[in-house]
Amino acid sequence: MVPVEFYLGLGAALFALGLFGALVRPNAVRILMGIELMLNASNINLLAFNRYLHPQDLAGQVLAVFVITVAAAEVAVGLAIIFLLARRRHGIDVDRIRLLRG
Repeated sequence: MVPVEFYLGLGAALFALGLFGALVRPNAVRILMGIELMLNASNINLLAFNRYLHPQDLAGQVLAVFVITVAAAEVAVGLAIIFLLARRRHGIDVDRIRLLRG
């Protein structure tokens, strides 16, 4: 049986990688990919805690499926916004996008 520390370490590494990708990269698609990595890291932690704390309970798995559903909706909306910006601005560099600034 794999110890819970392995899953927590994997989740922390994925979260750190996603946070790095979301904060450092100016490309909007890479930022979206970083956010997805962070959501998947939270899913790994949810499932690990569920497996080791309450193995009979399905609450962690149901919550992970909910997070996957929300992530899929977030990707669909995010990609639609990015494609719209790419058509209008001819690029997806978030440093050059100033739509919401006053």
